[in-house]
Amino acid sequence: MAKKKKQIKAKKVAEPSKFKEAKPVAGRVCPECGYTQTFTDTSRGEVYCARCGYVISDTIIDFSPERRGGDEEQRRARTRTGAPISPIKHDKGLTTQVGRSRGETQKVSPEKREQYGRLQKMQSRIGESKERNLQLALTELQRLVSYLGLPKSIHEQTAVKYEEAVNRGLVRGRSMESVIAALLYAVCREQGSPRTLEEIADASSIERREIGRAYRYVSRALKIRILPASAQDYIPRFASMLGLSEKVQAAAIRILNDARVKSIISGKGPKGVAAAALYIAAVMGYEKRTQREIAEALAVTEVTIRNRFKELVSALGIEKEIDERIKELEE
Repeated sequence: MAKKKKQIKAKKVAEPSKFKEAKPVAGRVCPECGYTQTFTDTSRGEVYCARCGYVISDTIIDFSPERRGGDEEQRRARTRTGAPISPIKHDKGLTTQVGRSRGETQKVSPEKREQYGRLQKMQSRIGESKERNLQLALTELQRLVSYLGLPKSIHEQTAVKYEEAVNRGLVRGRSMESVIAALLYAVCREQGSPRTLEEIADASSIERREIGRAYRYVSRALKIRILPASAQDYIPRFASMLGLSEKVQAAAIRILNDARVKSIISGKGPKGVAAAALYIAAVMGYEKRTQREIAEALAVTEVTIRNRFKELVSALGIEKEIDERIKELEE
């Protein structure tokens, strides 16, 4: 007996708008009436004819997302396709691990519990040395990325480069931590979000000199060619650390652009120049920070900030304006 859908009154052919969850399906023909327009009812899991209501297929699998998403990224994340392959995991997220939860093992008999324990040991021993190295290294990388507040793109790119270094045997004879720190430093500069060697050293507990040596070695071996970091690259992060507004950030970038045109900052350390430009922009925007506050926050000496400040205001011809603003702020 053919299943029938309730017919829509005064209409021979059902319109899609009349069915709440109906979606048109192309390339199907109704075996009863030969009509070529069919619809899928996702709420009932059925495909039926739009003219006679004959159910062509039922109990179909729904491949739609589990829940609704606000944008395309959320909809992709909620589809029933499992976790995506990720370079930040040593096994790309594909390996199945024997359960380690005590709650799981307590539900079985003591004999089975012992068997699970042996399986866990066997699985940990079967893994290759490369996998064990990646597991430890990527755990350290996760810690560094979290400590420094770096984005996911840098995290993934560093993981890819480290695996390449392992495959080429560049880690042998060097500490895993120093290579990870060196690659993270390189990728941060490569993606325009530089971190200083001092910051990387503080986060990794590896000496600055050792990170520098590892960086020079892996950059040559992997052919990483990175231009020196510019002072403009440091402005957004330094301004955020000092709690300065976007208006001050934009003013600091304009100051640096004018200084670059006049070749004032060539050969100067980018950190000191960025700190001085932010100091000038903060004074001009009535958001003054003292040179000591900036020096402590950005790990730059007050002498460096003072020297770069004098060079910038002198070359840009704004000494008088800056002096007036400083007096206004002090009053």
